[in-house]
Amino acid sequence: MTLPRTAEIVIIGGGVMGASTAYHLAKRGAKDILLLEKEQFFGQGATGRCAGGVRYQFSTEINVRLSQLSLPMLERFEVEIGQGIDYRQCGYLILLSNQKDLDQYEMNLRLQNGLGVETILLDGEEIRQRLPMMNLEDIVAGTYNPKDGLVDPNSVVMGYINAASRRGVNSLTGVEVTALEILGEKITAVETRHGKVETPIVINAAGPWAGKIGEMAGVDIPITPLRRQMLTTTPLPDIPADFPFVIDFARSLYFHREGEGLLTGMSNPYETPGFDQEVDPEWELKHLEAAAKRMPLLENAGLLSHWAGLYENTPDAHPVFGATPVPGFYVCAGFSGHGFMHGPASGLIMSEIILDGKATSLDVSELGLDRFETGRLIREYNVI
Repeated sequence: MTLPRTAEIVIIGGGVMGASTAYHLAKRGAKDILLLEKEQFFGQGATGRCAGGVRYQFSTEINVRLSQLSLPMLERFEVEIGQGIDYRQCGYLILLSNQKDLDQYEMNLRLQNGLGVETILLDGEEIRQRLPMMNLEDIVAGTYNPKDGLVDPNSVVMGYINAASRRGVNSLTGVEVTALEILGEKITAVETRHGKVETPIVINAAGPWAGKIGEMAGVDIPITPLRRQMLTTTPLPDIPADFPFVIDFARSLYFHREGEGLLTGMSNPYETPGFDQEVDPEWELKHLEAAAKRMPLLENAGLLSHWAGLYENTPDAHPVFGATPVPGFYVCAGFSGHGFMHGPASGLIMSEIILDGKATSLDVSELGLDRFETGRLIREYNVI
């Protein structure tokens, strides 16, 4: 590995955001792009530790529109990028067990339908008929979209990395950025343990670590890393092939098929912010107890694998796109648990911001960093 001394654009972070941004910049003709990933492999941070879900079901217009831009890009991915990604449109079925959530999701449904998203509302009896293997006596309703589904995260990242490399992007692993150099109030270089790279443009796509990168430039990026963990089971032959991505919203508990078994996870409401990515065995036990109550079949399954990853939460659960107070320093981070699915669109958007001065595929001006100072927050309800 040879670290260049200069680059026109340096991207920090080799997950889906960095990889997609690198590819879309190169596709537009940008030259001398350097992508730096601190881990030994691309996509091993937040992207590689996510559940792989992609959905249209959100509660704000901007998030729905991000999905409307991003998910069709995933549908075309193999043709355009040359990499299969195992896109399974199994549908998301979000279970609702109380009136407050039902009222909100009925509002979400009207928003989504008004934007052309074909989400439907199912009553409790319809859901129980669809999922007879689950205990759903308390479920009053749910929302379902058949075009929501699952994608393999590693395939998406490596598809973009390889396609970007074919267009001349220099993508390096095992290179951690340790400092940012600012002279005359402008970004001038990134420093690493392997040396310094002079550059006029730095894109912070570091996910849960984006706040730390911001501190290096003296920029406050309000991103809080929060651990989430999940596990997969040994085969469960009674789970049907068309089993959807099921989310028990009130409990932040979810299930989807993974191979011949299930993947399941549940958010810990008492989790404290930090960068710990070790599995918490006490929470895993609580998660399994809750999961087995909903899905009694789990009592017959063994543990195949388990892991933890980090959400990159912002105060309003929306991402940050674009420029910062430091000229030449940009950010694309803070997706609060739904970044993987919006990665394709985000890379396109960032390429437009860098090369054209603003995003044209989708207006994301309301998601600028300055909204946190001015109080223009847009809160997402559908955070799982």
